[in-house]
Amino acid sequence: MTDKLVPANFYKNENGTEPVRDWLKSLPKDERALIGADIKTVEYGWPIGMPTCRPMGNGLFEVRTDLPQGRIARVFFCFHEGKMILLHGFIKKTQKTPKRSLELAVERKQKLEANK
Repeated sequence: MTDKLVPANFYKNENGTEPVRDWLKSLPKDERALIGADIKTVEYGWPIGMPTCRPMGNGLFEVRTDLPQGRIARVFFCFHEGKMILLHGFIKKTQKTPKRSLELAVERKQKLEANK
C-alpha cells in the first residue's frame, strides 16, 4: 500500500478533546466505517474532487458521505503542516450547510493557524 499523501489528524480543543473523534464515536458503527472510508480516500487520493470532496472556500474543504436511510454526513477539514486536520463533523438535516457548522470549522481553523 502506498503512503498517505495527506494523513488525517483530529483537531484538538484547548482542553485536549477531539470533537470530530467524539462525534464519530457517537455514530453507529456502519456509519463510522463509511465516513472513515471517505476520509481515507482523501488521505490516499488527494487532490480529489466531487462527489467525495468539495472546497468550501478560504482553505476549508468538506468530506461528503452518503449514509443509510438518506442521511448525509459532512466532515470539514483544512490542511496544516502537511496534514489533513478534521475540524468539525455533522449530519446534514437540510440541503444548505448550517451556518453555525461552517463558522465553527472556520473558528477552529483560525485557532489552529494561530497556535502554529
